Parts: sequence; C-alpha cells; structure tokens
Amino acid sequence: MESRYNATEIEPKWQKTWAESETDRTPETPNKSKYYALSMFPYPSGSLHMGHVRNYVITDVIARLKRMQGYRVLHPMGWDAFGLPAENAAIDRGVPPAQWTYQNIAQMRSQLQQLGLSIDWEREVATCSPDYYHWTQWLFLQFFQAGLAYQREAAVNWDPIDQTVLANEQVDSEGRSWRSGAKVERKLLKQWFFKITDYAEQLLNDLDKLTGWPDRVKLMQANWIGKSVGAYLEFPIIGMDEKIGVFTTRPDTVYGVTYVVLAPEHPLTPQVTTSDRKEAVEAFIKEVKNESEIERTAEDKPKRGILTGGKAINPFNGSEIPILIADYVLYEYGTGAVMGVPAHDTRDFKFAKENNLPIQVVIVPEKTNDPGELQNAYIEPGIMVNSGQFDGTSSETGKTKIIEYAEAKGYGKARIQYRLRDWLISRQRYWGCPIPVIHCPSCGTVPVPDADLPVQLPEQVEFSGRGPSPLAKLSDWVNVPCPSCGEPAKRETDTMDTFIDSSWYFLRYSDAKNPDSAFAKDKVNDWMPVDQYVGGIEHAILHLLYSRFFTKVLRDRGLLDFDEPFQRLLTQGMVQGITYKNPTTGKYIPSAEVNPEDPKDPETSEALSVFYEKMSKSKYNGVDPQQVLAKYGADTARMFILFKAPPEKDLEWDDADVEGQFRFLNRVWTQVTEYNSSQTTSSENKELTKAEKDLRRAIHTAIKEVSEDLEGEYQFNTAVSELMKLSNALKEASCKDSPVYHEGIEALVILLAPFAPHLAEELWQQLGHTDSVHHQSWLKVDSNALVVDEITLVIQIMGKTRGTIQVPANLNKAELETYALQSEMAQRYLEGKEVKKVIVVPNKLVNFVVAK
Repeated sequence: MESRYNATEIEPKWQKTWAESETDRTPETPNKSKYYALSMFPYPSGSLHMGHVRNYVITDVIARLKRMQGYRVLHPMGWDAFGLPAENAAIDRGVPPAQWTYQNIAQMRSQLQQLGLSIDWEREVATCSPDYYHWTQWLFLQFFQAGLAYQREAAVNWDPIDQTVLANEQVDSEGRSWRSGAKVERKLLKQWFFKITDYAEQLLNDLDKLTGWPDRVKLMQANWIGKSVGAYLEFPIIGMDEKIGVFTTRPDTVYGVTYVVLAPEHPLTPQVTTSDRKEAVEAFIKEVKNESEIERTAEDKPKRGILTGGKAINPFNGSEIPILIADYVLYEYGTGAVMGVPAHDTRDFKFAKENNLPIQVVIVPEKTNDPGELQNAYIEPGIMVNSGQFDGTSSETGKTKIIEYAEAKGYGKARIQYRLRDWLISRQRYWGCPIPVIHCPSCGTVPVPDADLPVQLPEQVEFSGRGPSPLAKLSDWVNVPCPSCGEPAKRETDTMDTFIDSSWYFLRYSDAKNPDSAFAKDKVNDWMPVDQYVGGIEHAILHLLYSRFFTKVLRDRGLLDFDEPFQRLLTQGMVQGITYKNPTTGKYIPSAEVNPEDPKDPETSEALSVFYEKMSKSKYNGVDPQQVLAKYGADTARMFILFKAPPEKDLEWDDADVEGQFRFLNRVWTQVTEYNSSQTTSSENKELTKAEKDLRRAIHTAIKEVSEDLEGEYQFNTAVSELMKLSNALKEASCKDSPVYHEGIEALVILLAPFAPHLAEELWQQLGHTDSVHHQSWLKVDSNALVVDEITLVIQIMGKTRGTIQVPANLNKAELETYALQSEMAQRYLEGKEVKKVIVVPNKLVNFVVAK
C-alpha cells in the first residue's frame, strides 16, 4: 500500500526544530555576502488572510534559497501595531488597545510559524512597544532639529456631534462620520508636518537609481511628486495693496485670463468680498465647509463658485477681472488661488460655461487664425493671438518669453512646483506614538530631552469616541514643567501618523535589540539596503515614498550611508476568491449557500453572477488559511500559492488546484520513501548507459531551470513545473538501481526545500542524512550533463512525417541526409521513386521531395 505524506504529524515537528535551530538565525559571518529579504510587516488584526500567506511565502522562498547559495540572510518580522482599529476595539469591546493588540500579535505569530517561515524571531519588533517608539520619538526630534518638523494650521475632517477629528477612512462616500452619521465639516486646526517637499527633487531624480523596481510603481511615485515647470504670476487687487499669486504651467495663455479664483479658506477671501456680497459669500463658505476634500475635487461633480464682488487687474493687458471663490480650489494646494483661462483649460471652460463667465481665445492651431466659437477648450500647442506683442509666437516659445517679460516687469517669475504636499503627521488619537515636544508659554515648542524618552502612553485611559483625544483629557499627563525654564507647560497631545512607524522599521531590524540607539551605524550600513522587498501594490506611493524620504533625511543627519532603502521591489498580486452576486440587488451571497453547478440566489432563485474578486469578508469569498493548513498542511498551501500564478499577477483560488499540489507532494513522498539506496550499484569505472545519460540530463536541466526561475523576475510557477518534470523523469527512469537515480532523488529533495520545507526536511532525513536539507549548498549545473549525445531525427516524405530515427548529435547536413536515406522508412517510401530535392533542417528533420 502506498505511503502518504501526513502533514499534520510531520510539519509541527520541523516547525519546532527550526524555531530552536540556527536555520532561522542571521549569523554575523563577515566573510559571507549579506542578503536582506523583507516582506512588508502586517497590522496585527488577529487573523491571517491569504494575502498574508502569499506575501510571506514568496519572501521565505527567496530567503531559503539565498541561505543555500551561501549568503548570510536577514529575514525578520514585526508588527505595524499602532492605529485606529485598536482604539475602536477599546470603544466597542471595552478592551485596552495594548491588550487587544498584543493578543492579536500572539495569535498571528503562531499562525505565521505554522507556514514554516524561516524568520529570525529574535529580531521581532512591534511599533507599539516603548522599546520601539522610544526611537521613533528620537527620530522625530532629528527631523525637528533639522527644521523638517513644524506646526501650522491645516484643514481637517471635523465631526460636529462627537467633537473630534476624523481620519479620511472614517468619512463615508457621502461625507458623513462613520460613527455619529453627522455631515463632516472642514476645520482648521494646528497640525504637525514633515517637510517632505524639501526632498521632492531628490525623491524624483533618484527614481532612476531604482532599476529593480517595477516601472509602473516608479511612474506612480513620479506622478505623485508631480513636478511642474511654469511661472508664478501676481494679479493686483483693485483698491488694495495685496496681490493674488498663482502658479501656472501655461504662462503663454495669460492674456486669456478672464477671472481669478480663491479657495474659500484663503485669507484674502474676506478682504476682497464687498459688503453687498458678504452674506452670499459667507453662506457659500458655510456650505463648502460641509464638503470633504474628495467631494470638492471629484471630476464628475459640478464645480460651484460665487462672485466676491472684488476685482483684480490682469497686469499683462490691464483688463479688470472678477475675483471668485470656488469649491474646487483648496487652500492647501499651490497658492490657494488659480487663474481662470476658460478657452484653454478643460476645467476652467466648464466652470465658465456654468457661471456665465467670459471666454477669451489666445491660442489657435497653427493653420487657423479664427477658431470660431469654441465647443470645448483648446488645450493643444499653437500660435498666440490676442496677446499683444506676442501675437504670432508659438505657444511653446511664448511660455519662455512671457516669463522673461513678467520678470522684467515685476509681474512674476519662473517657478518649479510640485504636486507633493508636506506630510501631515499628527493625529488626534491615543493609540499612536506620542509626539515628544512640550509647549511652554515662555520658551515656545521645546523638545523632550533624550534622557526623558520615551514619552510613554498612559495606561488608564477612557475611550468614548467623542470629544478631543483621550490624551488631552489626562491633566496629570499633559501638565508638566518646561524642560528648558521649569515653568508650567503642556505636553503635545497629538500622536504620530502610523506611516511614521513603517518608514523606518526596516532599519531597526538591523539592530533590533539595541537599547542605546535606534540602530548602530555599522550594522545598518552592513545589512541595508534591503535586497528584496515584497508587498502589495496599494503601498506603491505613500509607504514607499515616506520610507525613501526617511532614509535620505537620516543619511543627511549622518546616521547611515546609503541613498535608497529598497534595491528590488516585488509587488505581489491579490488573492481572489470565487464570488457570487445577485445582479439585481447587488447582494453578495456566501459560497456555502450556493450550488456551484447551478448558482442561484437561495432566497429569490435568481441566477447569480459568478466571478473572481479580491477575497473579502464583505463579499463572502474568503478562504480561511487555518482550514487549508488543517486539511492539507502548510507545504501544500505554499506550493499552490507559488504555482498558481506569477507573483506579480492576481491569483485565483481554486480548490482543485490545491488538491493537485497535494497529490504532487504525495507523489514525491512516495518516490523518496520507497527508494532503497542499498540497491544502488557502484558506478566506479563504468560508462553511463543511455538511460542514465537521459536521466542525468533531466536532473541538471531541472537544476538549471529552477535556479534561473528563482532569480530575476521570480517565476515560481514555472520553477514548480520543473520540479514536476523532474519527478516524472524519475518515475519513468529505467535505471532505478543507478547512482544517477540516487543523484536525482537527492536533487529533487534539495530543489524542493525552499518551496515545501517540512516535506523536504523529513525526506532528507529518511535518505539517511543527519544535517538539515536547508543547510545544503544550492545545486550547481553540470554543463556536461546537458550535452546531448543523440537526437531524434524526423523523416519526412513530401512534407509528411513517416517516422523518426536516433542519430548522433551535431552531424552536418550531408551526414544527416546519409542517415536518413539509410533509414527503414526512407527505403520503404522512396523505393522506385526519383528524389528531386532533399531539405535538411539541422538536428530536427530531413524531408525528401520526390517526382510526381
């Protein structure tokens, strides 16, 4: 009876062994090259999902391979443990955030260990631990000392019922608070910022260094930074000394400015509003306050504006133009004002049409002097018209000439501007890293001395979900003496954005237990940059951009010596589950309630739409990793994840394919456990037979192909296919008592080790080895084994295949023709016929063309 691989017995044994062995350590061996393999660390929600499984298995295969290739490997794990869900749990369940978080960490750590991940758990970090956020606070002070951390007023989402600030994710699509249901307002509050704009040019230019990153991620970052080359122009306000400054990338259209628009929050708004327009303007501002930023800037939403009664001068042509305020202009972006050129800007054209504003054409196509009545904005290059002395100038040349003219006249100047805004890092929440500053009436903002770090989160906190941050209510914690002058002062009660924690965690892993500094410079320079980073595409912009920013700032502070944190980036695709949805109601139906052979709504009997979509609790299409591990074991789950799709593509979960991988592993188990090495004959002074040569060629072809698939683009799916081919070659081999077969069995186990570590370890021991398979050197290709002694030559008559023969490899055309003519099928089919032509395709076929 065939033996079977019992994952539930074997996998726990090796999980325990690895946890206690050096397999999961990072030996500080100076004569070995380093390799840093890292997956983006998870939020400790309490349960793994298939996206986690895919992410960490991919990185684990890379880490295991690199160890076997002789590298000293850093493969750590930690927890992005601060954040809003823990506070929500405190409100909803009455459980302290720390307790809830650490319970979830323990649960998820146990789940990860079941996957057989070769993680160095001795370097584990949790961002909510004082041992970690001590150094987050110290790094904040590095930014503060460098002039890169500052406070200013900024618009926030304000819940007028709960009297609290809301994060964007707490505001629904209708602009209402997730908890109170109140219409969210925009309110100005003093907030902390990091001056990421100081590094905009470096962040943009250094994208060229990231040759190991996907092009689409680099493009996303470049677009987010959004470098624009243009002009800063000023429009004097009639009756006032002030001017309205705008930035434009189209200075060539300045003669077509027919109005200017201020953000409702702009400090000049009340000053330019005339008394007869005051009531209407204030009412409009009040309406806009009730709109979120997303609502105000949505492309499909009508743009609303209102005249202030104030007027400005277009200095280029001296015309008076009205000043408006509009909902689509945000004070936080650019100068908080825009010039309206409706003839040559799509948004301005639509706004002008809706508000009956004048439209002045100043650019026309090269071959057209009169564009007629515009049906849409003309936004292409062309020739300047109605532009005074610049008439007839090409618009591209006109951009430079207008800027030169503006600088000469004092109307403006050339400017480079970025879409990137300074990073708002403060949050009015409890469960985050406290900002380590103290506000003193005499000394101003004073940093907490290094000796007093960390500023710890107090434990006795009341969570209501209403009013200011829980920290602001703790008078004993808030009220402290000023570190500088000793006068009564107050702590900062805002905490930091959790993106701060994830912007440097990869540096802490290099020296995770250091009690005296965030990391030692020699250790961070040794391990960094990360050689391979793996994570979701959803982090392509913010997390990666902030991490790059942190690295550059810390470099400039002399704390490390490299420019970029991640050399190579792999953005793995999503795991999708089969999904059932009622097309009429839009309701998702749990798969357990559906017959897959005849998918109908169990309540209405309507035919359901069936498709694959990202696994989600709300769509009832998730697969619990624990159920898969319990039924098949971790190795099967790993093999399926790796085999089903290339890592950067979305993966469709299919139970049949999981079963297929389970059967494959059982076939390997049977091949190895039934192999009896004592029957192997000696190969000493014995030339290999054809069967042995064929098998050895299959072995080394597998080594070559798997090795290539695990480098570069990481084609794990084709690597698994090569393992299957090798298994089949061993199954069909007729030389099972040969040393070559023994070589093939051991090669199969070694090649399988990074993919299915538990099975490989057990089989390696059964082959009589006492050391770990994961300590073996990665196999090298014997190029001699790949040399083909014989080839199969196809014999064709008039293009029709009549058979094949075996002939020596590398024969010339004449020799191939001779062998073909002497073959039995050629003799039979050519008998009595005249051969007019012979076509020879080297090493493939010989085709005889005969007279008809």
